[in-house]
Amino acid sequence: MKAYAQPIKKLISELGKLPGIGEKTAARLANYILRSTEDDVKKLAESIIEVKRKIKLCRICLNLTEEDACHICRDTTRDKEVICVVEDPDALAAIEESGGFRGTYHVLHGALAPLDGIGPDNLRLGELIQRINEGSVKEVIIATNTNVQGETTALLLTRMLKEKNIKLTRIAMGMPMGGDLKYIDKMTISKSLEFRRGM
Repeated sequence: MKAYAQPIKKLISELGKLPGIGEKTAARLANYILRSTEDDVKKLAESIIEVKRKIKLCRICLNLTEEDACHICRDTTRDKEVICVVEDPDALAAIEESGGFRGTYHVLHGALAPLDGIGPDNLRLGELIQRINEGSVKEVIIATNTNVQGETTALLLTRMLKEKNIKLTRIAMGMPMGGDLKYIDKMTISKSLEFRRGM
């Protein structure tokens, strides 16, 4: 980075703070920004500022929204008796894009990771319990990731909610559509067999 002028170094440093962006990628992005028109750069800067100013958490499910309640929570055709618990807004978006779920959501904004200092108090669990205690929820689908943190979070949720008078389910894990068994990892095959269903 010694070869760059100070403003470019600063831009690379700031871009490098983004997740998944290393120094080389940050330098490529900085150079792209330098080659862009001033109008395009202004639009980029304005969109970043607008997101920070306008986006907040839905008061019901904690999804990202401009309104008090997100478009999903305001949708009267949704099944309010079913809550799908996800780790983050990206997971919610992925489920929504599949088009197969018509219930509501609850976004935890993280998963248990004690080594990273993320415990139960860092997740939005209190709001979920409050929604369940209001009495209209009949099923909670735990849709956390299938990694160590997601599984630990699912276990915590199971322990917290087992005394509640609700159906508690976990998303199925297993073979992807179009997957070839010889290329699938052992854990996925194991889970596919464990969660097999009748035909």
